[in-house]
Amino acid sequence: MFQNISRPRGRPRSFDERDALEKATQVFWSKGYDGVTIDDLVAGMGVGRPILYSVFGDKRTIFLRVLKAYAETKGALAAKALLSPHALRDSLASFLRYAVESATEEGSASGCLLLCTAPLVGDAEVRQFLQNVADAALALVERRFRDGISAGEVPSDFPAAVRASQVLDLVRGLTMRAQMGTSRKTLLNDAEEAADLVLLP
Repeated sequence: MFQNISRPRGRPRSFDERDALEKATQVFWSKGYDGVTIDDLVAGMGVGRPILYSVFGDKRTIFLRVLKAYAETKGALAAKALLSPHALRDSLASFLRYAVESATEEGSASGCLLLCTAPLVGDAEVRQFLQNVADAALALVERRFRDGISAGEVPSDFPAAVRASQVLDLVRGLTMRAQMGTSRKTLLNDAEEAADLVLLP
């Protein structure tokens, strides 16, 4: 008795969905949300207009998908940079260095999609997403400071919440300066000094 093996109808996709989203990231990053047209996305992502709409949706939907994928990837790498080193000072320096390296990555637009492009988009869902990302980052850095308190690396009255907020302000500043064209070498040096500053009593 033979089994009736059904085969998928239609032509198989000739593109990688994740790769297409990464290409969309570069389109939004280089032109800004308002400056991007559907034609830009069709050309940049390498897919036809019908496929773009059926698989990815409209421009707003694509942008939200790009933001979420970008935040997941960059967030995981940032967390690894922060949590891998054992010493608190090394953790902070690693975290700040990662921000600089990510913002000055060769072959990509300078800066950060989350910090330099997305905040300019007048969309409530985008703004809420950015707030959620910022809250999660703040909690992570504060937790690292509290681990440092538990390990005796900083005093028990160390203002963990305030310093965590300052670390993220430093990340934003370094990233914006990268977008303005400050060299990676200069920013990496500044990141090292900043790691010492946030640990001052």
